[in-house]
Amino acid sequence: LDRHIGADIKSVGEALAFGRTFAEALQKALRMTGSGFRGLACNSFRFKDIREELAAPTDLRIFAVYEALREHWSNERIHTHAGISRHFIQCMREICDTERKLSAYKLQERIAPEDILQAKKLGFSDAQIAACTGLSEEEARALRKEYGILPSVKQIDPSAGELSAKNCSLYLTYSGIADDIVPSGKGALVLGSGPFHVGSSQEYDWCCASALKTIRTAGKTSIMINCNPEAATTDPALADRLYFEELSFERVSDIYEREQPEGALVSMGGQIPNNLAWRLEKAHIPIFGTSGAHIDQAEDRNKFGELLDLLAIRQPAWTEASTREDAVLFAQKEGFPLLVRPSYVSSGAAMSVAWDMNSLRTVLKRAIDVHPGQPVVLSRYEENSKEIEIDAVADKGEILVYAISEHIENAGVHSGDATVVLPAQRIYLSTAKAIKKAARKIARALDITGPFNIQFLAKSEGIQVIECNLRASRSFPFCSNVFRIDLAEIAVRAQLGLPVSRIDSALLDFDHVGVRAAQFSHSRLKGTDAVPGVEMTSTGEVGCIGRGVRDAFLKAFLSAGFRIPHKKILLSTGPIEDKVDFITSARKLRAMGFELVASSGTARFLAHNGIDVQALAWPLEEKKPNIADLIRKGDIDLVINIPKNNRESELKNDFSVRALAIEYGIPLITNIKIAKQWTDSLEWFYARGVEIKSREEYS
Repeated sequence: LDRHIGADIKSVGEALAFGRTFAEALQKALRMTGSGFRGLACNSFRFKDIREELAAPTDLRIFAVYEALREHWSNERIHTHAGISRHFIQCMREICDTERKLSAYKLQERIAPEDILQAKKLGFSDAQIAACTGLSEEEARALRKEYGILPSVKQIDPSAGELSAKNCSLYLTYSGIADDIVPSGKGALVLGSGPFHVGSSQEYDWCCASALKTIRTAGKTSIMINCNPEAATTDPALADRLYFEELSFERVSDIYEREQPEGALVSMGGQIPNNLAWRLEKAHIPIFGTSGAHIDQAEDRNKFGELLDLLAIRQPAWTEASTREDAVLFAQKEGFPLLVRPSYVSSGAAMSVAWDMNSLRTVLKRAIDVHPGQPVVLSRYEENSKEIEIDAVADKGEILVYAISEHIENAGVHSGDATVVLPAQRIYLSTAKAIKKAARKIARALDITGPFNIQFLAKSEGIQVIECNLRASRSFPFCSNVFRIDLAEIAVRAQLGLPVSRIDSALLDFDHVGVRAAQFSHSRLKGTDAVPGVEMTSTGEVGCIGRGVRDAFLKAFLSAGFRIPHKKILLSTGPIEDKVDFITSARKLRAMGFELVASSGTARFLAHNGIDVQALAWPLEEKKPNIADLIRKGDIDLVINIPKNNRESELKNDFSVRALAIEYGIPLITNIKIAKQWTDSLEWFYARGVEIKSREEYS
């Protein structure tokens, strides 16, 4: 992946921070990105060539500037290489000087109040002060409060002081003298989802917006915390009070202590607020709905694994490894492939499959880097399994409403990247019953009140639980739109203790099908591979409704940017089992009149089975006709390129073909199940066309 930034946009989201100084706003904004930065100060970035990093910027450029300041570069020298205003460089120098001053305190030496206040005015968090001085974050926070150093609540003034109009958009600062508001003393504090990024886009913001509407309808005060200027939830009209602030323990605690609401709602904003639940509850901040302790029980793989054993619910063999030695012992016992992931993360961040000992060492390092100090979970990677999800809402452990969906791809594709069908169309009745039974057991055992999502593996021998999240999943908006029932509203009503009723499953029996497809941004991120895996890479999604799977699937993929092909279709169908699996689909494509071209191995196989196809040489071969030549000439308008497996060496073999398809904007399919479904949907299209109806016309 090329990390250099320039004229082509690569970001998928943004954060907005307010402060009374540039330094304060800058450090807050860096923390808000959700990238694990402590702020500008107190990070561990080191650069081989600072001059090169400043002149040819990447997404880490601002930290290169800070590293130059730490190495005593002058403002003028930094300006010469980076072209950044001397004013901003000087502001960052003040942060650097303060970090040095705080770091000079000896471990047992008491920090002067004026030094803490100055650090807070420059945007240092309690965690940063702790990192500089050797204290724990809790100790730094307690010392600050002992000194009476507390933030002030200020209104965001859109008129630069020219008007005296009041508004509900607020922020916290340490450069204020008094608050601009009085505490509400009531209502619900809703934690948002932060900036859009891979793994968290509009879906969680939709849930939070629904929560705010439900709270208002119930006659309660709503207090929103979010820092995403693109989000619906940062519209001041949606909440009674809106804080453009960090979604951190420190800032949420500060706002709670100021506002004194009845409790906090952490289940709608995705993984970020969910991670705070247990810590907030231990700090005596009430959590609406499912308790923080039970959320922790579901997130902690060790605790959740013990619960599944107690409930007699099957799960893949797994272990929680605190050291590399533990991981190697598990691999030697269970064999490969293994799924490796850190705890308490969303979107499968740093989740990878280890195929052998060499790849295990590599993926372990990535998982540890993403969440230092937390154990890494290893589990058996079940190949050729079907993945099924249940999204549900419960009240005091009893399920009120549920939605069972299935992935078209086999397990191994992250749920955020997978193509999802709702209601599930191709699962056995016994499988659906087993899923509902397991979900009821888990809901009761964890005393769930609010939303939850459970992911299952299904094979001939039954179901196994992959994971359980006690929060709204990214499928909630999709399920709500297909069912025409707002699952988030039901969940929030249950969490607030308002009257709720169980939804009769007969009301969810209808004649239409919904398909959700992922939207990728591979063309913007040069060097990335388009093969989906266990770590999420999509940046958005589409959802469509149709008379059946073929109709809804076609609409979804056309909405995601696919086109009906009219020229040649390139096939490279990977391992022998996938070649065999695609024979019928290849015959359908020929029957529809498409001209097929293929890589040499696929061409030989298809020709042997009586399918007319033209063989092409690989791009790196010096033979003609060549795959690259036809793509560049515009003769191909669909590429089906299936890797033999997800081993790194195999992915590299076909990467040039996938990269060319992305470069020339040609629709690309890399999964055999999707290739077959696309073929079936094309057959449907040529026989019946596309059915155009409003959502309300489907009943």
